[in-house]
Amino acid sequence: MIDPPLVPSRGRMWSHLASDTSYDELHVFARELGIPERGFDRDHYDVPAEWYDQVVALGAEPVSSRELVFRLRAAGLRRPKRG
Repeated sequence: MIDPPLVPSRGRMWSHLASDTSYDELHVFARELGIPERGFDRDHYDVPAEWYDQVVALGAEPVSSRELVFRLRAAGLRRPKRG
């Protein structure tokens, strides 16, 4: 699943790509898309806005940011930032 590109950073807008099934599924999908491993952050990949349409076309389910976090938590796959 992927949320809308709403996060500004480094002069771009970013989406989050995540799986509510497994990290293995997420890593395989990211590799197939050509997303570099450095884009992985705890429980998701950061994806630039210009990739959003392609990622959806290749199978990612568009969801809201709230839905993405809810589904990660429900699946036990959410890794929050350490305080």
